[in-house]
Amino acid sequence: MEIPSLKEVYKDYFPIGAAVSHLNIYTYEDLLKKHFNSLTPENQMKWEVIHPKPYVYDFGPADEIVDFAMKNGMKVRGHTLVWHNQTPGWVYAGTKDEILARLKEHIYEVVGHYKGKVYAWDVVNEALSDNPNEFLRKAPWYDICGEEVIEKAFIWANEADPNAKLFYNDYNLEDPIKREKAYQLVKRLKEKGIPIHGVGIQGHWTLAWPTPKMLEDSIKRFSELGVEVQITEFDISIYYDRNENNNFKVPPDDRIEKQAQLYKQAFEILRKYRGVVTGVTFWGVADDYTWLYFWPVRGREDYPLLFDKNHNPKKAFWEIVRF
Repeated sequence: MEIPSLKEVYKDYFPIGAAVSHLNIYTYEDLLKKHFNSLTPENQMKWEVIHPKPYVYDFGPADEIVDFAMKNGMKVRGHTLVWHNQTPGWVYAGTKDEILARLKEHIYEVVGHYKGKVYAWDVVNEALSDNPNEFLRKAPWYDICGEEVIEKAFIWANEADPNAKLFYNDYNLEDPIKREKAYQLVKRLKEKGIPIHGVGIQGHWTLAWPTPKMLEDSIKRFSELGVEVQITEFDISIYYDRNENNNFKVPPDDRIEKQAQLYKQAFEILRKYRGVVTGVTFWGVADDYTWLYFWPVRGREDYPLLFDKNHNPKKAFWEIVRF
């Protein structure tokens, strides 16, 4: 059976992306060239990798990914400029003004280096608290600099590359409480004239949560702000709970079927909001390499993507290309 190209099926809807490393772009070269037209560096643009020491930048690994994308006519999403994880401790040393100056230099260097090549940036990643009674999470960026660090990051990213689309990116934005926090954050930024163009809904799902209806509610809510919405880190675990004790060496048929139906329902919604939804990126390419193998249950295997360990399309693939 001829396997259709995912990016061709969705060419009139939105780009189809994958998170990759500078190593697995070659492991997955055939799949990437056939099915994807957007790439996100999984870790290679995060602060500890690209800017490990003061005034020391290592663009090599990220450049490999960007060069591969340019050579193959793919877009690139930059990920990420401000995050509470994978940021070296030296970044937070000193006064608030010193920290903000350090961030400005970082953004100018990194965004400037990729100006004209990276079309969109996850400028700020996961700033909102999961505690319903807190707004910003407890982390050095926000404990020291407050909301100002978010505002300045978007301003500086826009100055470094005025043509790049700038996103706030977070997980669990399908949740009504966190959704509303993100709505209020973006609303305040826009009211202040801060350049922000979109919201990234990560989309790390289990078989039990969230529901496709929750996704639709979030897309509709963010669209009220006149911003784009992208699904930036999509995968659907075959477990019903993040901490489920089962460890399937072969994914059960009933769970593969449930996963396929969730992907089908999600993409029905994404197609419905074509124009508002301007990109969908999977957090990986195939099931032989996935971050969910390591987290949150050590050593537990998972099968969250559209292609299996042998790089063959799964039931979920066929459910989203046949419509």
